[in-house]
Amino acid sequence: MIAKAVRTSPEWLVLREPADAAARSTELAERVGRHLPAVGRRVIHDLGGGSGAMGRWLAPRLPGRQHWVVHDRDADLLKLAVADPPGPAADGAAVTVEARRSDITRLAPGELAGASLVVASALLDMLTADELGAMLGACAATGCPILLAMTVVGRVALTPADPLDGRIAAAFNAHQRRTTGAGRLLGPDAVAAAVDELRRTGAEVLVRPSPWRLDAAHADLMAAWLGGGVVAACEQEPALAGEAGAYRDRRLAQAAAGALVVTVEHADLLVLP
Repeated sequence: MIAKAVRTSPEWLVLREPADAAARSTELAERVGRHLPAVGRRVIHDLGGGSGAMGRWLAPRLPGRQHWVVHDRDADLLKLAVADPPGPAADGAAVTVEARRSDITRLAPGELAGASLVVASALLDMLTADELGAMLGACAATGCPILLAMTVVGRVALTPADPLDGRIAAAFNAHQRRTTGAGRLLGPDAVAAAVDELRRTGAEVLVRPSPWRLDAAHADLMAAWLGGGVVAACEQEPALAGEAGAYRDRRLAQAAAGALVVTVEHADLLVLP
């Protein structure tokens, strides 16, 4: 069966933005700042930038005037990115935002020309190997740093444990690797694939963990993540359906009571040409 691509909802992006902000590697952000041009306006392309969360997190951590170009196929998400732009730069300099509707898997030659930095967040695991290769090739051709944040790596820990955790996680990871109209998604294999691809270019690639750590303060996000994860697992492995409803209800009750802690591991990559 070939699955269709699923649109990312604005509501999901709103829920995950605080957890992403807490998880992203500040070390890599600081390194990026040291590799930007010393003078002039910095042009930053945000690939698959959706509602602009990456810019709202990173722009205030970088010095100097910045112009962010947010690329996405979803016009409604791009409107949100323009409506909620980042605050000023770390030194108070102005930050501007431009929305550009585009398919980041088919970037035209020169579309990233003049970039000072290329970034993406929560994107690589949603690509096929061919799409990843094409996107990274376009990024590498700029000769500028590349910061790729919040890619899932397929490891999740729930406390307390439940006997069904392992089967749900395995089915969910298989769903992340499902075949779509574009091909087989990389899912949890995306970080390793990106590192291999980039190191073949001779670039320096730094990888740092960026885990979500969810507790009672993230009850709404935890509930959405649990619910979506169980649906995806059952779609991948229908035999789970008989037990998955009770599992979901147990976990949601624990989350609502503040009795559940979840760690969802991700990785951030910084590419220095």
